[in-house]
Amino acid sequence: MATVTTVVIGAGHTGLAMSRCLTERSIDHVVLERGDVAHTWRTERWDSLRLLTPNWQSRLPGYSYGGDDLDGYMTMPEVVAFIDGFATAIAAPVETNTTVTSVGRSGDGYRVVTDRGEWRCSTVVLATGACNVPHVPSVAAAVPSGITTLTPPQYRQPGQLEEGGVLIVGASATGIQLAHEIQRSGRPVTVAVGQHVRALRVYRGMDILWWMDAAGVLDERYDEVDDIVRARRVPSFQLTGTPERATIDINLLKDSGVRIVGRFSGIRDGRAQFSGSLPNQCALADLKLRRLLDTIDAWATAEGLDDEFDPPHRFRSTAVDSDSLLGLDLSTGEIETIIWATGFRPDYSWLDVDVLDRKGLIRHDGGAVVSPGMYLMGMPFLRRRKSSLIDGAADDARDLTDHLVGYLDRRVRAPE
Repeated sequence: MATVTTVVIGAGHTGLAMSRCLTERSIDHVVLERGDVAHTWRTERWDSLRLLTPNWQSRLPGYSYGGDDLDGYMTMPEVVAFIDGFATAIAAPVETNTTVTSVGRSGDGYRVVTDRGEWRCSTVVLATGACNVPHVPSVAAAVPSGITTLTPPQYRQPGQLEEGGVLIVGASATGIQLAHEIQRSGRPVTVAVGQHVRALRVYRGMDILWWMDAAGVLDERYDEVDDIVRARRVPSFQLTGTPERATIDINLLKDSGVRIVGRFSGIRDGRAQFSGSLPNQCALADLKLRRLLDTIDAWATAEGLDDEFDPPHRFRSTAVDSDSLLGLDLSTGEIETIIWATGFRPDYSWLDVDVLDRKGLIRHDGGAVVSPGMYLMGMPFLRRRKSSLIDGAADDARDLTDHLVGYLDRRVRAPE
């Protein structure tokens, strides 16, 4: 059994950011990765996907995007190369192709068991990400046998699909991107829309994330939010990263021929059922976007920047048909494929420490897990609104490294 002060589980951008900060504080550690560095980025993304954040926002501790397309959006091979380059630059102590099979308490520390040996450590960092397992609703079991069902990690490009209609369940970033791509391939697409967060790609001449970064929206802390549990459950922005910096929303999809229906609520006797709440969901998304733009405009005015940018403007409200479809017979052959773009959940099946709540999520305070000496990275709104972005890893890692060092110091000073 090898011994080290800290074991970091996961060599994506969050685990590597933590590694860099631990090295800066002279904390000996190892990073365990089930595959290669940036494994999920390499293996569980569709072919055309680009990063949703602009290249200038790809910033990790002491390392940032070095190309000449600052306002572009990286392809997945470029993201992998970026994270690989970071791992090399910081000489991260990564053990690749090492799968963690269990993590449990051992005395006042932890025992980490892998398929290549065991580690004993004082502290452990869980940096395995929030998107390990696609969330598929239980009603999926009632889908007629002749229909192909996929999750986003299984989808690569439209050519793998049958020629018939496609039902995409979910309208956050993933759902709208897949709907747009598949519709353009000539296949009829229906999108079931539930709760979503509408966004503009460009506002007043700048990327919406530039405004949110400059105005401090992305730096809002978890302890400054009235209801952090609710904030952590908010769906991802309806954003896409395209060379044209296009805004792809429900209006654009509808204008291009995509059929928009309400939230997928079940299947009865082979018939898909959709909620009648579509108008309310879209009105709420429009309202939230207006509030965000109001915040941006107020900040620009307060900073005296109005003359430097395009004037404020608003958007066309989401167009919703008053007679939106409430049911669809899945036995007619109209729908050949269903894609469940219904989110993800983390996988902690290997975690043998009592830290999970009733929904299977880790109980923590800004990344400091309820089990002393255990830390969490890469979850939505972990410490800041930007925590789930590449750009959020550096600040979170620095904060949690400070906490980890303090924890180790307290252990040393504790009386016998």
